[in-house]
Amino acid sequence: MTEEELLARLLYRDGLMLVLDKPAGIPVHAGPGGGDNLESHFDGLRFGFPNPPSLAHRLDRDTAGCLVLGRHPKALRKLGILFQEGRVAKTYWAVVAGQPADNSGKIDLPLNKISDAKRGWRMVADKENGQPSVTLWRVRGRGELPGVGPIAWLELNPKTGRTHQIRVHTQSLGCPVLGDPIYGGRPDGTGLPLHLLSRAITVPIQATKDPVTVTAPVPPHMRAALLACGWGDEDPATLNPPPPPRPEPVSPAAAAASPAGAPRSARPAAAPPARFGKPGNAPSRDGGRRRPRP
Repeated sequence: MTEEELLARLLYRDGLMLVLDKPAGIPVHAGPGGGDNLESHFDGLRFGFPNPPSLAHRLDRDTAGCLVLGRHPKALRKLGILFQEGRVAKTYWAVVAGQPADNSGKIDLPLNKISDAKRGWRMVADKENGQPSVTLWRVRGRGELPGVGPIAWLELNPKTGRTHQIRVHTQSLGCPVLGDPIYGGRPDGTGLPLHLLSRAITVPIQATKDPVTVTAPVPPHMRAALLACGWGDEDPATLNPPPPPRPEPVSPAAAAASPAGAPRSARPAAAPPARFGKPGNAPSRDGGRRRPRP
């Protein structure tokens, strides 16, 4: 991925965080086997800061959409607390194989991680030993896809952040995410990619301002299935306000002199030195010059 391609995926930027439109098919960070990953390209997202941003949370390799980055350590710590406390609202879109009997519901199903030599690791429902996992969902459309059969477009709001949570929870409905090779959503011979999108995220990053809501566009591989379910298409350019213009590059010396990792352009201008008269005399209105006595 080139720097220009990465910048084209920037959905939001302020002094504390960035939100990227993560493409499907690339991991957010390096795995044990190495290979390309999104984090290795973050150097192109400094925007004048001395260090690249860092991941505030994770998305699966094949999940597309909103990914939040912290721009410096203080912002990253704040974002970590917000995610940990469940104060970040997350909205996902999924196209699932099959159609749920109801139009909405709540899935309260603890999850646990297991692994074996044959299938590797995966998440499973485990009411006794699993971690609490809650997802709200509703049907936004139903349809049929050639070669697949009945499908449904779901909007999901995970209230916890477990690995593969939405993928296992939709499987528990009998409707796995379309294209999911682990949890049963890829019909034989289709080779479909995972139809899961981190559609929107709302972050209360500053206590004195309204929460920031960012929306990711529908990726190309999900368009046909969503259109079959009644989605009305969209113009990605209208989803979010445009990011602020990119600042001029900052020299390493200037960046090092900036406090708390902020770019030099963000530092307040130094106040001019005060001018004082002789000890014991208050400065006069004419800049400290002595006035002639009458």
